[in-house]
Amino acid sequence: MTPGNGSFVTAFILVGLTDLPHLQLLLFCLFLVLYVVTVLGNLGLIALIGLNSHLQTPMYFFLFNLSFIDFCYSSVFTPKMLINFTSEKNIISNRGCMTQLYFFCFSIISECYVLTSMSYDRYVAICNPLLYNIVMPPKVCSSLMLVSYLVAFFDAMAHTRFRLRLTFCDGNTINHYFCDIHPVLQLSCTSTYVNELVVFIVVGINVIVLSVTIFVSYASILSSILRISSTEGRSKAFSTCSSHIIAVSLFFGSCAFTYLKPSSISMHKEKISSVFYTSVGPLMNPFIYSLRNKDVKTALKKTLSRSRF
Repeated sequence: MTPGNGSFVTAFILVGLTDLPHLQLLLFCLFLVLYVVTVLGNLGLIALIGLNSHLQTPMYFFLFNLSFIDFCYSSVFTPKMLINFTSEKNIISNRGCMTQLYFFCFSIISECYVLTSMSYDRYVAICNPLLYNIVMPPKVCSSLMLVSYLVAFFDAMAHTRFRLRLTFCDGNTINHYFCDIHPVLQLSCTSTYVNELVVFIVVGINVIVLSVTIFVSYASILSSILRISSTEGRSKAFSTCSSHIIAVSLFFGSCAFTYLKPSSISMHKEKISSVFYTSVGPLMNPFIYSLRNKDVKTALKKTLSRSRF
């Protein structure tokens, strides 16, 4: 698998989360359970939103898209990871690595924008409730999602395009459990300056700028909540926003740690951080948005009662 001088790498070996054989079976069982719960949770939430008319609102439209992205997102990494836990050599082709990188970039960037759209939706709902139906009609919601997917498409294409210009001469062992950007760049025998610049620009826009946007939205929301006179009204408003704040903190926090980390942070810690936004986030989101949500609980009860007849 390691070509000699003057040849090019056509496949890579993924180190994975650990090289300790006695942990492979344990991790296989753990991530298999996580993946099954993630798929069932996200597809279940998608089905609930699609089948219940009272959930056809902007908030649940964005949540529908978030669940769809999380389902696709987890499927980019976990099946390959599960196969690797049971294989002696965790090999992935160069083309497979490129495909994984593209869908990874597309999923993570589109999720950034969906979470930001959800924070804007909560801002309008709490700070300008009388104008909510005017400001957030279906056409605006659809446009926000279209922009999210288009930005994700072009950003992912940019990463993939500049990945194509790299040459891999000898090293073919990726110190990660998937074809993440930084571990792959470390193997290149040609200059990666342009690639690193693209990463810095894309991450700067899609993590820092969007994080600041969300922070400003919730600062305004908090200010509006504190002006609510009734305790019940404040509690309801906080309950509406708390789920989204948890999801945003988990996703943006782990992404920022991974891609804006100091060079002194070890690759092992980066891999652990990656688990949070590739596996834990897609797993937790359906529960974060449903366990504290009366509308979703009501929809689940109605759907289950209809299925009995």
